[in-house]
Amino acid sequence: MTPTDMTTRGQAVIGLAAMTHDAYAGVDLKPIWDGLVERVGADPYDAGALLDISNLLLLTGQRTEGLQAQAHALALNQVYERAGQPGGLRLLTFVKAGDFMANTPLDFLLKDSKATLIQIYVDGISPLPPIPDHDVAIVAIGEADDSHPILASLKTVLETWPRPVLNRKVQAIIDLSRSAVSDLFAQSRLVIAPRTLRLSRQTLVEIAARRAELDPVLSWPLLVRPVGSHAGNNLEKITDPDALRTYLRGFDSEKAYVASFVDYASADGQFRKYRIGLIGKKPYLSHLAISDHWMVHYLNAGMSDSKAKRDEEAQAMAQFDEAFALRHKAALDELCALIDLDYFAIDCAETADGKLLLFEADAAMIIHAMDEPDLFPYKRPQMKKLFGAFQDLLDGAVSAPQHSL
Repeated sequence: MTPTDMTTRGQAVIGLAAMTHDAYAGVDLKPIWDGLVERVGADPYDAGALLDISNLLLLTGQRTEGLQAQAHALALNQVYERAGQPGGLRLLTFVKAGDFMANTPLDFLLKDSKATLIQIYVDGISPLPPIPDHDVAIVAIGEADDSHPILASLKTVLETWPRPVLNRKVQAIIDLSRSAVSDLFAQSRLVIAPRTLRLSRQTLVEIAARRAELDPVLSWPLLVRPVGSHAGNNLEKITDPDALRTYLRGFDSEKAYVASFVDYASADGQFRKYRIGLIGKKPYLSHLAISDHWMVHYLNAGMSDSKAKRDEEAQAMAQFDEAFALRHKAALDELCALIDLDYFAIDCAETADGKLLLFEADAAMIIHAMDEPDLFPYKRPQMKKLFGAFQDLLDGAVSAPQHSL
C-alpha cells in the first residue's frame, strides 16, 4: 500500500466523547437516540449511525445490546471518522471491537483539538480495508488476551506503513498484562510491582483446600481477580485459604490474576491512587483519588463530597512537576524505558518508605475532562496541559523525519 491508495473516507460518526460529555453534563440523550434510530430506519446500512447507537447503548449500561449493534456496524464497514476542524491533522487509529475498555479512548484526549479521528477496526484475520489519507497513525488497542493475536498481526503491516506510527512497538502493548508487568519490574529497586501470577481456578481450589502451597513469590493476604476484569470487578483481598474458598464459590472464570497485597495507606489512614499519563516519556497527572478503602476508584472515593480531598488533588496537580514527578523521576524514567511506548498510562501510589507502587500499566486507561467545572475548577488547566502534550506528540511525529520514528 502506498499513500496514493489513501483516497477513501470512513463512515461519519458523532463520536464517543461528545455523547459521553453530554451524558455527564445531564443533557437529554433521547433526541440523539431518536435521530440515530430514524437514520437506521431509513437506511439499514447506515454503519455510522449503528456505531453511534452502539456507543449510546454501552454508555447507558446496555453492554450486550451495545456490542450487538457494534457487530452489525462492523459487518458493514471497518472505517469511521469523527470530523475535526479545518487545518487539523488526520489521526488514524487501529482499534478492535469491544466495549470502552478495549481501546485507548483517544476521542477524550483530543478534546479541543482540531484533529479528525479515523478509526479502523482490525481483527487480525480480515484484510485491511482501503485506508483513508492521514498524517499520523497510532495503535490504540489495549492489552487483553483477545488483543494479542490482533496486535501481533499488525507487526509486519506497520514495518512498511507509509505514515508515522505511534505505539508502533505492539509487543510492548502485549507485554502490559498484569503478570508480565510484574515480571518486568521484578528486579527493580525503584518501582514496586507486586509479583502477579496467572493461576487456574483449579490451582486456587487446591490452595483453598490446603492441598497446595502458595508460590514462594506470593504471601497472604492476596489480591485475586478474574483475568480480563477491570475497575475492581470481582477483585477481593483474601486473607487466608478459608476466605479463598468462600470467594471461589462465586468465581466462574477459568483464570485469575493473583498478587500479594501491599498496604499503601498513608500516615492518616487514607489510600491515595494516582493516574498518570506518560506522553512522549513525560508524566502528566490525570487524577488523584483519596479513599479510606484500599480499593480506590475515583467515582467511589467521595471526591465530590469532600472539599479537603479536592483541595489536596488541586495541590497535587499544581505541584506535580516539582513534587511527585520529581520525587519519582528515576522510577518514572525506568517505567518509560522498560515500557517503550509513545503513550500509555499507569495507576500507582506511594509506599510508606517513599517508593513508587505500580498497580497497572496500559495504553487503554481512560483519561478525560468531564468532571463538573464548578466543583473541580482546577482540573481544566491540568487537563488542558495533558491534552496539549498529546497534541504535541502527534504534531512532533508528523514533523519528524520518517526514518527517526
